Amino acid sequence: MSTQKKRKIGRPKRRKGKPKKRNHHQGIRHTLSQILGALLVLGVAYIIFIYIVSPFTLRWKALYGMTEFPEGYSIRGIDISHHQGEINWEKLSQATMGKEPISFIFIKGTEGTSLLDDNFNDNFYQAREHGFLRGVYHFFLPDKSAKEQAEFFLRQVHLEEGDLPPVLDIEIDGGLSDEQLRKAALTWLKIVGDHYGVKPIIYANYKFKLRYLNTKEFEDYPYWIAHYYVLNLSYKGKWRFWQHTDCGRLEGISGKVDFNIYNGSMYDLRQLTIERIEEGDLY
Repeated sequence: MSTQKKRKIGRPKRRKGKPKKRNHHQGIRHTLSQILGALLVLGVAYIIFIYIVSPFTLRWKALYGMTEFPEGYSIRGIDISHHQGEINWEKLSQATMGKEPISFIFIKGTEGTSLLDDNFNDNFYQAREHGFLRGVYHFFLPDKSAKEQAEFFLRQVHLEEGDLPPVLDIEIDGGLSDEQLRKAALTWLKIVGDHYGVKPIIYANYKFKLRYLNTKEFEDYPYWIAHYYVLNLSYKGKWRFWQHTDCGRLEGISGKVDFNIYNGSMYDLRQLTIERIEEGDLY
């Protein structure tokens, strides 16, 4: 049998020379990328919370009778139509919104040139009988004559002294251009406003208002803004009323109802009402 000489295994030789230094700029870039990554994650989380989680939470709470009210506004009210069905006015007159009483009620009156809300007459009468400040709104259809819509509203709705100004509820453009829609809205506002001697209220969501109704002609009209599921408004202009949820719950109303707040005191709200109607002013 042949034998093989064993090789001695030695330690590997160390390479001579200085160890490489880490590039200073690479370290800074690495740190900055980590910071930017963290900021991006926080930014995405913030957006998700503000635009998804928070609105969902506010809506969910409202559906279960736990509505959160914007802070600093004690004058509260609702708006109603046939969608609320038959209302128990005795219970509603004793209901509270948070810890505050219901101060005002807006009632749907008309739509377009021929539709009177099914529950308008009863709602209009009962609201005054039970001590609420009341107002009436018209749902505007841009594809119908603005003049005819104003005349129809005045034939069907007879506001009285102490009522809130009439409301133009404008939510759709109906295929009109910006200028055409503005002209139509101003036609309705002027006819109805001249009849009652007050500036009618404009109801619209804030994006619609900014696009179509943000010119100087509309500056003097009280604005009722619709902006749901937030506790602070994005709109920076002047406003009087804020419809902040469409999922409110109240004793006396079996389903959901819109909740609103007034931007001012009770004295201010009463100053907004119709002061006097001449006998010859009936349309």
